[in-house]
Amino acid sequence: MQKRTIVYVDGFNLYYGCLRHSPYKWLDLKALFSILLGEKHHIVEIKYFTARISARSTADKSPQRQKLYLLALQKHIPELTIYYGHFLTSKIKAKACNPSDTMPKYVEVFKTEEKGSDVHLALQILNDAWLDRYDCAVLVSNDSDLADALHLVTHDHKKEIGLLVPDLSLTRRTSRELQKYAHFTKHIRKSVLENAQLPSPILNTELYKPLDW
Repeated sequence: MQKRTIVYVDGFNLYYGCLRHSPYKWLDLKALFSILLGEKHHIVEIKYFTARISARSTADKSPQRQKLYLLALQKHIPELTIYYGHFLTSKIKAKACNPSDTMPKYVEVFKTEEKGSDVHLALQILNDAWLDRYDCAVLVSNDSDLADALHLVTHDHKKEIGLLVPDLSLTRRTSRELQKYAHFTKHIRKSVLENAQLPSPILNTELYKPLDW
């Protein structure tokens, strides 16, 4: 009997762990998870957590590419829902790397952080467990801040947890806090990404993979 499975994707963790310096950014999430999880899992939902990025210069096309990709995912994968956080920029004092007579020990810098995605993800995985929407929750992240939510899912709701670690470089250490609660752990590798790319164009649309991807 197949397990009802919901996949929770930390979008930026996936991007920086697997996609940033790769040619596989036109990624078909459902195909990827179907390959990794196999026939024992019936993927009933994919919940993707991200934030809209802003251009760093007039030549920066990253926001347009992101918008196009997210639209392609929504058109191609009916099981997918996108949840948006936001970016917060604040001025902080940071210690200078090489202070000198002309360079102060501390300097003011702008720090930009993505906010909201981890909170949204934790709330969704807990609420879905409470409502008995899945037998297995699969987390695509290596963020140890999510460990408390996994603890509650396994301890209070007796649900199964799967962990898919974004780690194309083979240099990231898998979070021990997350592994405490995972019934299985798999790493996302190059060969799987190669075999899980969206069509271009997306069927019945004019959405094409960007040429500079």
